[in-house]
Amino acid sequence: MPGLMIDVHQHLWPAEFIDALRARANPPLLRGWTLHVAGEPPFEVDPADHEPVKRAAREDGIAVISLSSPLAIEWLPPEEAGPLLDAWHRGALELPDPFRVWAAANVLEPDAEVVRDALGSGCVGLQIPADAMRKPADVECIAPLLAVCEQHDRPVMVHPGAATCPPGVPGWWPPVVDYVAQMQAAWWSWHVAGRALLPELRICFAAGAGLAPVHHERLVARGGAFDRIDPDVFVDTSSYGPRGVDALVRVLGIDPVVLGSDRPYAEPTDPGLGEAASRAIRCSNPRRLLEGGLP
Repeated sequence: MPGLMIDVHQHLWPAEFIDALRARANPPLLRGWTLHVAGEPPFEVDPADHEPVKRAAREDGIAVISLSSPLAIEWLPPEEAGPLLDAWHRGALELPDPFRVWAAANVLEPDAEVVRDALGSGCVGLQIPADAMRKPADVECIAPLLAVCEQHDRPVMVHPGAATCPPGVPGWWPPVVDYVAQMQAAWWSWHVAGRALLPELRICFAAGAGLAPVHHERLVARGGAFDRIDPDVFVDTSSYGPRGVDALVRVLGIDPVVLGSDRPYAEPTDPGLGEAASRAIRCSNPRRLLEGGLP
């Protein structure tokens, strides 16, 4: 992978997974190409966004795809979640290059064997919904899933989970308000409890962790401690541009920042930090997240 661009945060639904969503009677479900998710208005999906050949033609390197955690599949009872997760893993792992796959797992009743099997089948690591890490105690509940990744030297991606769109608010409200709040809570929960539980785990927070690192000054002002940058904690750039990425780099340095576009819901942006920084964010840093090694 040296020198190859790697986008660690994309979404593409394989045909088998789409069929499983259409077979459901309750949300999350698809009716034609209309997505119904509890707590949010119906969403019209563009079929081209989930056509592998068309998506592959847009890629300039590796694209790591994941289950869309806002669907809340990971929170369904195991008997409901199981068929959807199986369909996701089977279908996604059959996709051609340039796609790689994040595993998914039930967080209502965590089963470490599901993660172990998914990693053994070829998944690069595990995606966890951020709403499963709202509090430090929550990290302890899902620690058996994360521990499998640590044991196998695979990373974890923390992604926004399910949100609620209150009546009368615009459609951007969940991703701008709920998702950001979830990511910030997950970031602080990890720093309070996660590293002590899983000292060797590489973990990445989507959407710049909701810019939680920028609040480290406030942490210190309110009695917390921020004594070092953890080299195995990463943030991706999804939905942020030059100002957001620059703010993250000022706190964390360049090494933990990785390209994550959230395609097809957003597109990669140029952080405007120069060629060397762009290469680090798009090539060497994502490779270190996926494979390990020193910066």
